[in-house]
Amino acid sequence: MTAGVREQPRGADSPRPRHGTRLRLVGWLTAVAVLAGVGYRLWLVVNATPPTNSDEATMGLAALHIARGEGFPVWFYGQQYMGTLEAYLAAPVFALTGGPSLLGLRLPTLALYLLFLLLSWRLTLRLTGDRWFGLLVVALLALGSDRVVKNQLIAGGGYPEMNAAGVALAVLAVDLVAGRPGWRLARWAAWGFLAGLMLWVDPLVLPYVVATGAVLVGFCHRELRRAAGALLGAAAVLGAAPLLLHSLLNGRNPLHAVLAASGANATAGWADRLHGGLLLGPPLGMGFCAPGQCATWQLWWALALPLLLALGAATAWRALRRPPAGPASPAGPASPAGPASLVDPADPGDPVLVAPRVAAAIRLALVLAAVVTLGAYIVSSSAGLTPVESSRYLSCLLISLPALLWPVWTVARRGPRPTATGRPSLGRKLARPVALALLAATLGTAAQATWRSAQTAPATRAAEARHAELVSTLRQLGVRQVRAGYWTCNRLTFASAEQVVCAVVDDALRPGFDRYPAYRREVDRAAAPAWVAPAGSPLANVLDERQRANPGSLDLVTIDGWRIYLPQ
Repeated sequence: MTAGVREQPRGADSPRPRHGTRLRLVGWLTAVAVLAGVGYRLWLVVNATPPTNSDEATMGLAALHIARGEGFPVWFYGQQYMGTLEAYLAAPVFALTGGPSLLGLRLPTLALYLLFLLLSWRLTLRLTGDRWFGLLVVALLALGSDRVVKNQLIAGGGYPEMNAAGVALAVLAVDLVAGRPGWRLARWAAWGFLAGLMLWVDPLVLPYVVATGAVLVGFCHRELRRAAGALLGAAAVLGAAPLLLHSLLNGRNPLHAVLAASGANATAGWADRLHGGLLLGPPLGMGFCAPGQCATWQLWWALALPLLLALGAATAWRALRRPPAGPASPAGPASPAGPASLVDPADPGDPVLVAPRVAAAIRLALVLAAVVTLGAYIVSSSAGLTPVESSRYLSCLLISLPALLWPVWTVARRGPRPTATGRPSLGRKLARPVALALLAATLGTAAQATWRSAQTAPATRAAEARHAELVSTLRQLGVRQVRAGYWTCNRLTFASAEQVVCAVVDDALRPGFDRYPAYRREVDRAAAPAWVAPAGSPLANVLDERQRANPGSLDLVTIDGWRIYLPQ
């Protein structure tokens, strides 16, 4: 009997147990990386990290008004651009939990991050078929420096949903171009709706909309002439309906507001723009720097990124120029790109890898979208005027991570190819160690930045506790109307669920920028509104001077970090 078992032919099936074990291992490791990324961000959210601000509170107030049925804003309060999708996502949470909270406001953004992570993993598998490379991409996206977690968790308008939508557009484009059977019209409609929705939410993701759309037109132009094109167009109009209706009803062009906000009306020298856009922006925006600053050694990514963009574009273009492969594989219908789908030999039922030309086209689109994003940032004056804060405009570059790192991973894993003489040249011998060092440096730098960001959580939690004490003290004092600085006002109003309303003043006590004018009208009607200022701030110094000049005009109540001035 034993001999009979030994004589059974195994052929190609012989390595299956070992390959299946490796497959299960990489699957478990990927799941652990996903849980680690979500768990890390959930821990940050529970600890009120990253710190909130009045802009995020403005989105929270919009969500509160939606939950109460008091208003359905199209734009972020106080401006005519940046849609309020985050407010509409948070409104049901507020309605279910009985009121506004920072946790309730950030739970939808945490869910969007999870969606981004899973879609990035799926896109990586569809483009490369390499599950270990998929693990690397997930591990990198699970890490989160200060700037990255701010973009992903703060509900300040646009950033948390852009990356999820951008990757979803790429995944849908892959499936449509590869001819994946089933639900094709639904996929066309989904792509169009997401593209239109992003037009309303935030134009920063438009390079990815245009790039993936160009791939669809290039490969599927015949299908787009039929029902698919009409359905895509109708879905895009539906997604952009808030923007279109508001523009038609009010005769306003949101593009003008976007250009003004980008710094088009400001001036900055090209030296400053290049310094902020090429040197500081990429390491900060892609997660390689400590909170609010970049050490000199962390700027290495600014040198690596142009090389990765060039390498990614060159390898994708070379693969795209190769003649289409032969007949379609059994995994799917034929397409202009060659075989519609190649299968993972470890799991023949799961077509994780598409035809080489399809994968190359999508990778090239992702690289070109990254180039356009970086170029648009450099051209804007924001790169020169506020490079640290405006590096958030490069948030979408993370969508292109699989396309940027795939050539490096290929060299690192497969080693140098032999030359015509049968021996690899010295340059090719050095390629693998360089590729391994680059991948290790990428992981190590991102991990160090993540560790530095996590260390800020205790201080942020303490600051949030002091703010909660401020709200409680105002309630105990019976204060319902206050005047304060911009970065105090809406945060205070949101934290008190509008039990305390605030009008903005500048450091000279003059009226400031109120995003929601109804609050100013209420404060102006009050007999004696109080003043609130952070301890040691210019506004507190001005109020202290007024108190000294007119003794008895203001009663001062101090709590840790804050000063409350009550008029007599």
